[in-house]
Amino acid sequence: MNTTRRPLAIRMHPADNVAVVANEGGLAAGTVMPDGLVLREKVPQAHKLALTDIEAGGVVRRYNVPVGYAKRAIAAGSWVHERLLDIPAARALEGLPMATVPAPTWEPLEGYTFDGYVNPDGSVGTRNLLAITTTVQCVAGVVGIAAERIRAELLPLYPNVDGVVALEHSYGCGVAIDAPGAEIPQRTLRHISMNPNFGGELLMVSLGCEKLQPDRLMPPGTLPLRPAGATLNNVCLQDATHVGFMSMVDDIVQRARPILERLNARRRQTVSASKLVVGVQCGGSDAFSGITANPAVGKMADLVVRAGGTVMFSENTEVRDAVDQLTSRAATPEVAEAIVRELDWYDHYLARGRADRAANTTPGNKAGGLSNIAEKAMGSVVKSGSAAIASVLPPGEKLRPDQTGLVFAATPASDFICGTLQLAAGMNLHVFTTGRGTPYGLAACPVVKVATRTELARRWHDLMDLNAGRIADGEQTIEETGMALFKLLLEVASGRQRTWAERWRLHNALVLFNPAPVT
Repeated sequence: MNTTRRPLAIRMHPADNVAVVANEGGLAAGTVMPDGLVLREKVPQAHKLALTDIEAGGVVRRYNVPVGYAKRAIAAGSWVHERLLDIPAARALEGLPMATVPAPTWEPLEGYTFDGYVNPDGSVGTRNLLAITTTVQCVAGVVGIAAERIRAELLPLYPNVDGVVALEHSYGCGVAIDAPGAEIPQRTLRHISMNPNFGGELLMVSLGCEKLQPDRLMPPGTLPLRPAGATLNNVCLQDATHVGFMSMVDDIVQRARPILERLNARRRQTVSASKLVVGVQCGGSDAFSGITANPAVGKMADLVVRAGGTVMFSENTEVRDAVDQLTSRAATPEVAEAIVRELDWYDHYLARGRADRAANTTPGNKAGGLSNIAEKAMGSVVKSGSAAIASVLPPGEKLRPDQTGLVFAATPASDFICGTLQLAAGMNLHVFTTGRGTPYGLAACPVVKVATRTELARRWHDLMDLNAGRIADGEQTIEETGMALFKLLLEVASGRQRTWAERWRLHNALVLFNPAPVT
């Protein structure tokens, strides 16, 4: 804890009437701020300090946006927390500014490259992985054992293959397979199987009696994995040729050999940074997320877009309160309408469960100084940077080759569902910011984790890949941190640097978003 540092509270906009305490350990009652304001009570780090008297019912303003209304009078120098605030109503989805902000006039960013695996469809992998697709949860145990055997017995023979990924999930049976919304988990799993990090190869394992049959998951003509007329490379466990458990495992292992041969023959090639497909997300957020890490990610996003690459931002409930910012930044009115359409669909989805966006914030968010989703959203949306929003991607869909630039991939805010859907979209690199800390990782894609605070980066020194807390410490600018992150991504994409999640093999399970009924 830095007890010698002068008292510091960060105000995001001159019109704000609250600021966030930056000092580790917070500030004690009686602390005199540089402007002479005296704290009336202890204010924890990352929590809000009232800069002026706020009357009952008055606006609490941060980012020059109302993030709450005072339930009672709040005196200057007081701790402003969620128990004192009423949440603002969500912005209506009518009457929004539509494609009104001119796109930035940037010079293209040239000369940046990484070494990746070029696929037959033109996409580029940042890793060279054997993926095993599954149709149903029932086969997960068998596939898990087969994957372990492949790692132990075969991978040492194929040094250019980075690993084996079993695409396990909880879908495939016991579901209303034809109900509205059921297409989302089905296309998600199909498109994950096409992720650039899998090299255009397909090995599937099915049970036999499940609702999600192999031909339904991967129909003939599914390019490039199953050209029309091609036989599906599928191991069906209920096939009569399987006598005993080990015959199932042996079959999977033997089917993997020719795929490993082909993957092992691949070599990294130097390609333009325009081949980056970066998914950005935040989890375990705190009030510093919108001060340090997320703005730095936004600067990185601008650099990737300037280089001709693709950046996906997501998390419907965490951008819903900033919908006017999104629609105004849309490249065209049609893109703005697509943003509204996706967020409206999600509003109705939540309403069916008698919930709304306010259910998003967690106890950890609140302990980290975020009073409600309105405040959280203002800090979340800055991950998208300042580029025009070029397109919108519905959940489970895959990016087209021409779908570059900044993309709003409409996903739930759950870390695991968002990551799963971004993988399906074609993400080859993931950036994940955190203030409270999370060991989140994905087996299919490198995850670069960015800490919002120096204290977290120091304490979780072997889990965080970049410390954006240096911005609040006054040691680095947002622009410098964004450039450092951009260069780190190129190193990770090239395989010259492994993330901490990769080193520890921290891999969260895939979670398919299924709005359809379970039977």
